[in-house]
Amino acid sequence: MESRIAIIGIIVEDIDASVEVNDILHDYGMYILGRMGIPYHERGLNIISIAIDAPQDVINTLAGKLGKIKGISAKTTYSKISEQVEK
Repeated sequence: MESRIAIIGIIVEDIDASVEVNDILHDYGMYILGRMGIPYHERGLNIISIAIDAPQDVINTLAGKLGKIKGISAKTTYSKISEQVEK
């Protein structure tokens, strides 16, 4: 199985959606390398950056779930480097 490194950028425009975002991120915690959150009080939103190492389909599923939440925007950027890992 091929593992990819990616960054998922998340903009939280509706603070009430934070609980759902955190629940989803918790479900994928085994793949998450690190997480940084920045509150942007002047604009009333939060910015979250997730570094992840997982198969591409897992990353796509995570980003898709995040993007379906009302008040959330999520985009993914992949590294060009990939690695075969054992199941």
